[in-house]
Amino acid sequence: MHASSRAGLLIGVVALVAAPAVGAAGPRAARWWPAMRRRWPAGRSAARWVAVSVLLGAGCGAVATAARVGIREAGPLAALVDAGATVRVDVIVRDDPRAIHGSPGLPPTYLVPVELIGVHPDDAPLVRLSARALLLGADPAWRSLLPGQHASATGKLLKPRGGDLRAAVVSVKDPPRLVGRSSWAQRAAGRLRAGLQRACAPLPDDVGGLLPGLVVGDTSRLDPSLEEDFRTTGMTHLNAVSGANVAIILGVVLFLVRWARAGPVLAALICAVALAGFVILARPSPSVVRAAAMGAIGLVGLAAGRPRAAVPALAAGVAVLVLVDPELAGDAGFTLSVLATGGLLLLAPHWRDALCWRGWPAPAAEALAVPAAAQVTCGPVVAAISGSVSLVAVPANLLVVPAIAPATLLGVSAAVLSPIWPAAAEAVAWTAQWPARWLVVVAAYGARVPAGAVPWPGGIAGALLLAALTVALLVAARRPVVRRLVAVVAAGAVVGALPVRLLASGWPPPRWIVVTCAVGQGDAVVLPAGPGRAVVIDAGPEPEAVDRCLRRLGVRQVVLFVVSHFHVDHIGGVAGVFRRRTVAGVITPDWPEPPGGRAAVAAQAVAARTPMVAVRPGWTYAAGGLVLTVIGPFEPLHGTNSDPNNNSLVVRARVDGLTVLLPGDAETEEQQELLNHLGSQAVRADVLKVPHHGSAYQLPEFLDAVDPAVALVSVGRDNDYGHPNASLLGRLRRDGARVLRTDEGGDLAAVRTGAGLAVVARGDPPA
Repeated sequence: MHASSRAGLLIGVVALVAAPAVGAAGPRAARWWPAMRRRWPAGRSAARWVAVSVLLGAGCGAVATAARVGIREAGPLAALVDAGATVRVDVIVRDDPRAIHGSPGLPPTYLVPVELIGVHPDDAPLVRLSARALLLGADPAWRSLLPGQHASATGKLLKPRGGDLRAAVVSVKDPPRLVGRSSWAQRAAGRLRAGLQRACAPLPDDVGGLLPGLVVGDTSRLDPSLEEDFRTTGMTHLNAVSGANVAIILGVVLFLVRWARAGPVLAALICAVALAGFVILARPSPSVVRAAAMGAIGLVGLAAGRPRAAVPALAAGVAVLVLVDPELAGDAGFTLSVLATGGLLLLAPHWRDALCWRGWPAPAAEALAVPAAAQVTCGPVVAAISGSVSLVAVPANLLVVPAIAPATLLGVSAAVLSPIWPAAAEAVAWTAQWPARWLVVVAAYGARVPAGAVPWPGGIAGALLLAALTVALLVAARRPVVRRLVAVVAAGAVVGALPVRLLASGWPPPRWIVVTCAVGQGDAVVLPAGPGRAVVIDAGPEPEAVDRCLRRLGVRQVVLFVVSHFHVDHIGGVAGVFRRRTVAGVITPDWPEPPGGRAAVAAQAVAARTPMVAVRPGWTYAAGGLVLTVIGPFEPLHGTNSDPNNNSLVVRARVDGLTVLLPGDAETEEQQELLNHLGSQAVRADVLKVPHHGSAYQLPEFLDAVDPAVALVSVGRDNDYGHPNASLLGRLRRDGARVLRTDEGGDLAAVRTGAGLAVVARGDPPA
């Protein structure tokens, strides 16, 4: 959907919600459904207001977006972008730079949202404008810039991705040339944010990374696996500053000023100052902007003596924000924030009152109604994004409610104290870690609940389907018979499905002897070494994929991490292997290239105090019924098609009476060397991890000697290398091997059965 359509639709919806506050017809429009049931003319009047609201919102959104698109597609700038010109740009930093890590051993790239105010082409006049852009900075100096900082740099103009309202992407290799300084407020906020990070540095990685995100939205240190747990349990909103943070801060300030007997106007002014300071501290991200707008309009209502006009305040604030910045209409975080707030205003009070009427204590009723309302309103959008519906979101959010306010208030206190009393800031952060730890515990255990998330169609179709079912259920549930029926069906589904998922979860399959993880274009292989223990060979190209695979297998301890060679598609995810696991040892080939890859593995091993040893043929290892033997390479190979590939460690494993051959990315030269030194019988195996992702560089005599019953190919979908080679796969099949690919079947497991050997594909390969 184009940004103008999203903006218009969102404005139309919020204008419809705001209609009760517009004119004398507002109250009638707010009660349009009962009126329609009593009198058709009144219903037609309400329908007119609905149509006018939606059309007005769509028109305003289209105009605002057209103005932004007009700037983006202005002739001089568009021509420079189309040509990929190298120019000098004058920019204003709009948000904190964010580091994006690429290949191990290489420095990160910094993503800097900027306002483009001037473009200086070679041999052409200066182009002055005001347009948003994304700057990709290679120099570490970009990391320290603060919002509001003016700078200039020379870089190459690139096209933004489709549907993006940014005017350009600027790729810059050199450091920025600063012009003046950012405002004193932004410098102060930068000091506070940096101080909070320093105060949290002594804490464990999980809570130390979560606390700044929970307090001020700084997720630079957030553990990716913890972020995945929060997503699975429907707690992602806690990782970003939103209305809850604003409500907590303003609630404390309002309590203090009222305790001091300040009048409504003075109280509103003091709260406004606190709100502005918090927004600067947390940075004006979409969710913060929405929450601030809501709070500001609420403060106006407080000063005017009308503090209860919350729904019109939300609608008006969202409409104004989307008119000013149409990009917000396409921001998932902003949409979820608006929907959650709407649910809290429109659904939660009614559900709370209904529970109280049935005898629930008021605190318990409110604690249940709030997360339930937020989950119901946000569910369709979350389902569209994730392709699943979380069944643990409501209880998980209910459990963490008591910890959010203490963690937020203590975290803000640590940030405020950090510039003037660092020791006290660390003490406060140490105290704040305990409520934050509760959030980590709930997310970690909630993410591992069997059937905690059920598959659902993704995209717009899935969102509309869930929204329609939700509305139908809410309407039907007004009847007691339907409520009882829904409760019985839901309880029956849970009671019936849970034992099945607990007793026969399906993954990992019983008596598995090897799993090839679906990590994209790379390798990560797991061998069992006892309950919760495994040997891991290679780590794939990035940490998240291998970490998820190991978590699915229940691996808590890596007794040995084997590096076949140091190419990034085999060691780029090394941090994911070490994440929340003990790694007893690391072995590598005695080959130094590429040096960046070796350095990345060594750094991870040093940080975890894990011994790292280069081994040669004849080295053996045994653990939990598993026996590993390194059988190659015998001597360094130089001048081959790829020396790092042809010096891969080749490992032969014996598991449950079956043999698995793991040759890394060995190509024809190393395969020939193995046959020359060992003979064909020594490489014979029941399961072959096909070398080099099924490339064409395979020795037919080597494949004949291995003669596998199962051949597992670790390969990325739609890769640019032509892997796997069709002729190779055809040859393996003709020789009697069962061939499976991770790009088609996801994680692949070879399983020992009573009849011999079987293969199980988990499904859901990565996109």
